[in-house]
Amino acid sequence: MCEHVQTHDGFQQTEQFANYNAHIRCHGFAPVFSRENLFCCPIHSSQPQPIKACEYKMLHISHLAIPRCFSGKEESVACHRAQNLSEDFFIIIMAKSETCLINLRYQDGSEGSPSNPAKFRNQDFAQIKADCLQKGELFVDNAFPPNSNSLGDVPGLSEVKWLRPADLLREQGNNDKPAYCTDGMSRFDFAQGSLGNCWFLSSISALTFQKNLMEQVVPMDQSFEDYAGIFHFRFWRFGKWVDVVIDDYLPTINKQFLSVSSKCQNEFWAPLLEKAYAKVCGSYADMHGGSSSDAFKDFTGGLYHCHDFKKPNAPSHDELWLTLSRATECKSLICSVTGEEADKLANTGLADGHYYSVTGITEVKLNESKVRLVRVMNPWGTGEWNGKWSDKSDMWDKVEPEVRKMCFDRDDGEFWMEFEDFCSHFREVTICSETPNFLDGDFKCQWKCMIYDGSWVAGISAGGKWDEPTFATNPQYRIQVSVIDKEEPEDKNVLVSLMQKPPQEHRRQMKIEEVVVLIYKVPPGTPQGCLGSEFFNTNSTVKPPTRYQGFIEVIQLYSLEPGEYVIVPFTYEPNITADFVLTVYTKADAKIRPCQGGEDEKDDHLSEIRDKDNEKATDEDPNYALFKLYADQNDELLAVQLQKLLNDRFPHGNGHRGFSLDACRSMIALVDLDQRMTMTFTEFSILWKKIQEYKNLFHRSDVNENGSLSDDELQNAIKAAGMDVNDASVGLMMSRYSGFSTTSLEEFITLMLRLDKMSDIFKGKSSDGVIHLTWDEWSLISMYN
Repeated sequence: MCEHVQTHDGFQQTEQFANYNAHIRCHGFAPVFSRENLFCCPIHSSQPQPIKACEYKMLHISHLAIPRCFSGKEESVACHRAQNLSEDFFIIIMAKSETCLINLRYQDGSEGSPSNPAKFRNQDFAQIKADCLQKGELFVDNAFPPNSNSLGDVPGLSEVKWLRPADLLREQGNNDKPAYCTDGMSRFDFAQGSLGNCWFLSSISALTFQKNLMEQVVPMDQSFEDYAGIFHFRFWRFGKWVDVVIDDYLPTINKQFLSVSSKCQNEFWAPLLEKAYAKVCGSYADMHGGSSSDAFKDFTGGLYHCHDFKKPNAPSHDELWLTLSRATECKSLICSVTGEEADKLANTGLADGHYYSVTGITEVKLNESKVRLVRVMNPWGTGEWNGKWSDKSDMWDKVEPEVRKMCFDRDDGEFWMEFEDFCSHFREVTICSETPNFLDGDFKCQWKCMIYDGSWVAGISAGGKWDEPTFATNPQYRIQVSVIDKEEPEDKNVLVSLMQKPPQEHRRQMKIEEVVVLIYKVPPGTPQGCLGSEFFNTNSTVKPPTRYQGFIEVIQLYSLEPGEYVIVPFTYEPNITADFVLTVYTKADAKIRPCQGGEDEKDDHLSEIRDKDNEKATDEDPNYALFKLYADQNDELLAVQLQKLLNDRFPHGNGHRGFSLDACRSMIALVDLDQRMTMTFTEFSILWKKIQEYKNLFHRSDVNENGSLSDDELQNAIKAAGMDVNDASVGLMMSRYSGFSTTSLEEFITLMLRLDKMSDIFKGKSSDGVIHLTWDEWSLISMYN
């Protein structure tokens, strides 16, 4: 960070405070604390000392700053200057961090967890960097190359030049060496450029307040030492954390950054972070225009809640202030956006339709009353509110000198404003937290969550809304709720998040379907498994359906009495093929059982596996029991073992031809996650699920029920799977995979597995209907399948 960076409440660091970290946290200026969590630290000391009882009563709280010696601790640390002590002290309130969320999906540190993020586009940062260092080369990212494809259609640009940091400094005549991060990360480190991504940059400003989250997104174990031109960042994407690799070519115009710029010219963490996020979005142009809720989700994987001030049922000012107070207590990220009212905002210093981060709230004493203030940050790094309580406002002359120190008169983009003015001039505030605790203020509760990946498939499991005759075919999740807080009326104990997974690579091209989630109470004695139309026709929902148009994620909070319920996520219109992520948060332990497919699906999980030589009475997953019967001593399947398993155990159709050895080799390659040319149980589970899906699709498409598909039936089946293939290609596929005028069940499954794999590859790597591959990528895709 640059010199003289402000701390969280405006306290400017000088040489006297060089050993104090400008870490960011604001709880206001009238905190509640006790002797047990109160310590003091002399300015020239790094060791905290308990405050004496006699001194405890004499404290006067003013400024906020944090000594560097405490900045790495797990606790939330807030420091306040105390007057009337024998020397100048900082008061350190060692508040325990908020209750953590228990993510049941990633308890074992599996791929996609914060400690083991998945590799975005299968790029391994450590391996690529090691290869570049060994070869003495600088990395060039062919998956996001330094050219117009990665830039996208950004309007009004002259010629863009892509430069690495050292080359940019050299062209600017700057002799400094490039640095990744000079002295910690702060909201004062960067300013917005010509790209319209204030929603993204205001979210980064909010993120800098949370050190642990910030370092999850921006790994600090990288620098320009041991340099190979490669960096990496992490984002939460649709249920899992991903590690995104980039090269350090940055777009510039006239020797200046095209987009976000660093106020310290040789510090590059912010422009590199922006490039990584542009890669995730598809291009820099795909970041033009957006919502802070999108960035919050990708930075945290947490829950966000938007308060629209202009809606008829908008919360009162007192309710909103309470929500902001709870959000601050939960270390939430907070942003707000002004309305599209240029006339109303004229001469106020505020920009219309612009995102700002909320960096603090407090109450100050004015005469005999209290005034609620909100501190706001403009991502432009300049341009401030000029009304009451602004930097130049005479309101600061009417408060105590200690309070007056909160205000600094400089154009750095950050300013205070009265809460009522904030509500009047901003139209919406978005709050995001890792846990749901901020929603009801229950800070002691430790929520648990489970994440499920699912899909709606046209004609199979996309039944549409509740009054459609096919509603029961939608995916279902049965949940057993065991505990509710009887002392708190209508205790909110279950929260459900339904998030779409758009297939498009480019953010601005994503098609957002209207999705809804409903919960029904399941009466005692109801049989297990998926519930049919009769159940949904005779039972009511826990709460009426709410329509959310244009939202990629819908969130519902429930108060559920102990008992069993069924959660049904669905698209408003039927027969829409799409993927989704369902996250269920519960205050107490809850048993959740997914039931994919609806009432017309047969149970294909082989719940009864019996082998005369290996019959066992066990509670194992039946699919795992099946896998174990054929796996080798390494708990893996080779092609010949997979062939025997499928031909022995898979329920075949008429005219059974069996799975060939070559087809089984292909199946292993298609799901070979670790590229070890064998099949683990995880890979077998993926394959088995797809085989069951395509078996059911085969039987639905076999209109004349003769056990095989004609060319027309094959084409209809491919279309029902959500893939578009022309007539000529279908004919060639039938010739390639069956060799007859009809296609058997086994041949259909082999064809669909390959087609599905190639479709996924194309969707993941194409842009505007064109796919770009290196020779290594092309040879691997075309030959190893």
